[in-house]
Formats: sequence, structure tokens, C-alpha cells
Amino acid sequence: MIGISSTEFSAYPLEDVLPQLAKLFQHWEIFSEAEHNIVTIAPRLAMIKDSYNLTYSIHAPICDINIASLNDRIRESSVVELIANMEQANELNIKSMTIHPGLFSMAVPYMEEKSMASAKKSLRTLDRISDEYGVMLAVENMPAFKFMLGQTAEEMQYLLDGTNLGVCFDIGHANTTGQIDEILSATRGRIVNFHVHDNDGTADQHLTIGDGNIDFKKYIPELKNGYRGKFIIESKSLESGVDSRDRLTELLSL
Repeated sequence: MIGISSTEFSAYPLEDVLPQLAKLFQHWEIFSEAEHNIVTIAPRLAMIKDSYNLTYSIHAPICDINIASLNDRIRESSVVELIANMEQANELNIKSMTIHPGLFSMAVPYMEEKSMASAKKSLRTLDRISDEYGVMLAVENMPAFKFMLGQTAEEMQYLLDGTNLGVCFDIGHANTTGQIDEILSATRGRIVNFHVHDNDGTADQHLTIGDGNIDFKKYIPELKNGYRGKFIIESKSLESGVDSRDRLTELLSL
């Protein structure tokens, strides 16, 4: 199944966005920020979501959230916020949520190792609590962006070790780090969500599929064999998302 997610959607009221998406897609991964903060909109979404022929998942908030913080109060508050999102997902019968692994210090050098340990501690807590809520958590690999954890296969393996957490494999992010094959190999058995968008390898551009340099003809047919999750197009706009949907549909038929 092909779905869509876009940070742009979260700038507009739920009631304006939902009808448009339902006409064009089968699934919506809700970016839980701003106008679409799932904790805030849950009562309204509960009233209208079943009126549309859509299934739903959640992309957890990323602004003001850092589960890798070396400040325990900030780290614990971030974990609590993600738990609140899981709680609402459970109430809405939404079964999966994608999360980011966090950031290391932007000011103090050489803190990567400590931040990784802090993130791992948070992820173990979230792993336990996700079982209680019946929500599958998928940890997303990150792009080549300074301060972000989870950019390489080695980092992803470290963060996931000792947990039952799933993986959201983001092929666009992996292209910016030159790690598509490595992360796929390291996480293949854990992949429960797949983010699809394109770029030229230099930045996380979220281009329409085919407008960058990712070899989708190689990876999409390979991935669809044995993969039972959804293909989520992460687009900058609805128009780009529709174009990507059409190109992805063709690739999935190969």
C-alpha cells in the first residue's frame, strides 16, 4: 500500500487536509506537529477518521524532542511526549509510529558516544511501553545532517540492540550518507515502515521520485519481496506526492 506524509500538511487544519488526501491515497502517516499534534487533535480525528477510506499511522513529533539529550529532564520529557503520542495512537486504533533517535550536543564536542548511550536508554524505555499500548515503534535512519544520530548502519545496530523495536527505512536519508545497501543489510529483518523520496545525494531534498539520483529500479523491486509494510511517500507538497505515487506504482509493478 502506498501512503503519504508531508510536514507541509501540518500547517493546515485537519478537516481541510483529510478530505483531499482521501481522494488520492490509501494511507496517511500523520506528522504529529503544529495543527496535527496527535495529542491535541485526537478527539476530532476520532470523530471523522472512519468516514474516509484511509488507514493511518503516526510520525512522532521531532521539534523540541530529543531522546538523546544529556540533560535528563529534557530527555525524560521527550520520552513522556512520545508516550503521550503512543497513548493517543492506541485510543485511535493506530498501530504504528515512527520516531527519530535524537541529537547529540550542538555546542560541546566529543559527546556523540554519551548521546548514543542516552538515546539507547530512552529507546529501551519506549520499547517496553510500546508493548503496553500495542503500538509498533519504528526508529528512522537519519540523513547526513550534523548532530543527528542514526546516520549509519553501525549506529542503527547499536541503538536497536537489545530491543524489539522496528525500523523505518528512509531511502532518501540513506542516500545522503551513502549507506543504502549497508543500512538495508543491517536492518532488513526489522523494517516495518519505508519512507520514499528522492535527492541528489548532497542533501535531504525530498524530491519527487525520479528527480534525484536514487536507483529506485534497483531497490523497489528488491524491497517489495518479503516486505509487508507500507510505502510512505514523504513529499514537500501534495502535487509532488501524487507524481511520486504514480511513479512508485509503476516501479512496484516491475
